[in-house]
Amino acid sequence: MVDLYGVGNAVVDADVEVGMEFLSDEDLAVGQMTLIDSPRMADLVGKLEHLPMRRASGGSAANTIFAAQALGLSTTYTCKLADDVNGKYFLADMQAAGVDNSEISEAATDQRRSGQCLVMITPDAQRTMCTDLGVSNEMTRNLVNTDALASARCLYIEGYLSSSEYNSQTAIYCHELARTTDTHVALTLSDVSMVTFCRPTLEAMLGEGVDTLFCNADEAMAWAGTDSLGVAIKELRDIAKELYVTLGANGAQVVNAEGSWQIGTAKVTPIDTNGAGDIFAGACLAARLQGAAAADAAKFANSAAAKVITQFGARLPSIADYKNLKSGG
Repeated sequence: MVDLYGVGNAVVDADVEVGMEFLSDEDLAVGQMTLIDSPRMADLVGKLEHLPMRRASGGSAANTIFAAQALGLSTTYTCKLADDVNGKYFLADMQAAGVDNSEISEAATDQRRSGQCLVMITPDAQRTMCTDLGVSNEMTRNLVNTDALASARCLYIEGYLSSSEYNSQTAIYCHELARTTDTHVALTLSDVSMVTFCRPTLEAMLGEGVDTLFCNADEAMAWAGTDSLGVAIKELRDIAKELYVTLGANGAQVVNAEGSWQIGTAKVTPIDTNGAGDIFAGACLAARLQGAAAADAAKFANSAAAKVITQFGARLPSIADYKNLKSGG
């Protein structure tokens, strides 16, 4: 039996510190994710190649699955990789952590490469992302490990898949399979841009609803078309049995059939907010699937998110650092 089955993009992240003027010059919206093509990625990387870059395998759901594995769950991750440096790096990194990851399935060419994401971190700790999904944008249902999914306790889907016809159809397929085996379904809205520009596809991925939904306050209010978080939560409760809304420095709001709780978080000085939502979901699902109550799971997830934003990058430095979270380290 698999505890958690994830489906999402496979992206190698490159983190770099930039000034606000660079984002302005390149007409990039601060704090948002923009999908770009390979020529645009090459142009941006070329302009920043004089600055130090930190590389790591990533992608929103991949970060969540990595965290859940490190925190004690057995996990499987479905994605699409090309036979290139980034694809090999991603596969080796996930397998080293113990994740049963999809194998490389595509030959690489100049026009078809593994996914990569340029994460530009400004002095206010915001991360502005430009993503070239490459072959990751063409994940078809034949990549799904149906036996593993059928045996999984929980399916986790990232909302970023709504930006791709292939990926969204695969996500819908996984959701439908999960329903036939009574597998718990969790989904994250991922980003305001997905809510704004990919709403119909995101709705199709949600289907008749999910068991657990993750989002932040901005995504929740964008979904409901309101500036009232309370109104947004009421609307989202119609599509999720259990809802986790992250509130930045104010922690998280948890709502399910048993009640509603605002869970505070430790006060820290953020360096890079990249990956906060990803590790929150991974820690929360790990706690819930290991028997924690919803409010306690959110408290633990808050501590994980607070830890990751005090360093650069979307993941903690080592597996041991994830395990130390359980002891309050």
